[in-house]
Amino acid sequence: MQLTSKLNQTETSTPIRIKALYPLPRRFYAIHAVLLMVFGLLFLWFAREGSLDTMLTGYWFDPLTQRFPWKENRWLDLINHRVLKDMVIATGVTLLFAGLLRRQPRWVLVALLIGLGPLVVGILKATSAHACPWDLVEFGGKAFSYPLLGTPTGDSGPGRCFPGGHASSGFSLMALFFLYWPERRRMAWFCWSGALVLGLVMGYGQMMRGAHFLSHNLWAGWWVWLVQLLTYGCITHLTKKMRKK
Repeated sequence: MQLTSKLNQTETSTPIRIKALYPLPRRFYAIHAVLLMVFGLLFLWFAREGSLDTMLTGYWFDPLTQRFPWKENRWLDLINHRVLKDMVIATGVTLLFAGLLRRQPRWVLVALLIGLGPLVVGILKATSAHACPWDLVEFGGKAFSYPLLGTPTGDSGPGRCFPGGHASSGFSLMALFFLYWPERRRMAWFCWSGALVLGLVMGYGQMMRGAHFLSHNLWAGWWVWLVQLLTYGCITHLTKKMRKK
């Protein structure tokens, strides 16, 4: 009798719990819009003369040899410029394929957000006339710097150095916030904070090499979070409207 009852039972695997997309309240976007404006103004004030930028990056510059000794350091290049960046890329790719295979729309969207932030920063960086520290005359180069919102001169150098592209890779993991909210809010903020620290660490590694200023990295984080917020808000809004039809 027991054997028959067992045979009659349908053996199924544990059902996959779909992580559906969810809209964030307007209050959330309003708060972050104000915070982005405040920090944007703060970053503009911070970069108005660049004295702190010059001091922090200049700490790693050797005036005797007129170069950045850590520019070609293989360990800094390996760990900060390669391994950490590859780990971020692997996280996004794994999440994307896992989301597609398991039909998890939230996973897929978060993976796309991880890639979208650095993509936008990369476009801004490629069209920027601001030169990297190692290209500037004060750090042994030939280019001249100019204010953030100023007009570039003919001797402003090769440009393509603002915002900080490498730091944006670390900041891109702020998208994991949307993966855990609203079920695990502490975890969501933990991931967001961890990504913020990672972006600053990766950006500081570039400052040690003479590749970027602190303001470059701060603006990278600002743009990444703005793009992720706008994209997530637009997609969830459209998804909500489609469900109502």
